Amino acid sequence: VQLQACGGGLVQAGDSLRLSCAASGRTIGSDALAWFRQAPGKEREFVSRISRSGSRTYYADSVKGRFTISRDNAKNTVYLQMNGLKPEDTAVYYCAADRDPNGVTSRTYYRVETYDYWGQGTLVTVSS
Repeated sequence: VQLQACGGGLVQAGDSLRLSCAASGRTIGSDALAWFRQAPGKEREFVSRISRSGSRTYYADSVKGRFTISRDNAKNTVYLQMNGLKPEDTAVYYCAADRDPNGVTSRTYYRVETYDYWGQGTLVTVSS
C-alpha cells in the first residue's frame, strides 16, 4: 500500500489547514490510521489516531480541541483538520496505517513502531 499525504502549506498563527492522506494499492478500511509529525531536530511524535470504523479517536494533548481526525473508507482516505494553528505546530506531517489494530494498547497506539505503512509527509509551516 502507498500513502500519499497532501494539504500542507505556509499559514499564519490562528489559521486552519486540512491534511489528506489517500491510500492506493489496497483498501485501508481494516486499518487504524494515524497522523504523526516531526519538527526540525526533533523526533517524530504522535498527533492523532482513528479506529477502523471512525468511532474512536485519540489525540496528543498538544492538539486536543484544535485538531480533528476523520476518515472516509469509501475514498480510502484519512483527514486531519487543523484549526487554531500555532507556530509550534510547524512540522512535516505523516500519515500512517496500523494493519493490526486489535493488538494496540493504551501504551502502544502512540508509538511509531506500531504502524506498518507511512506516507511521505507534507510540510506545515505556521508563522507567528
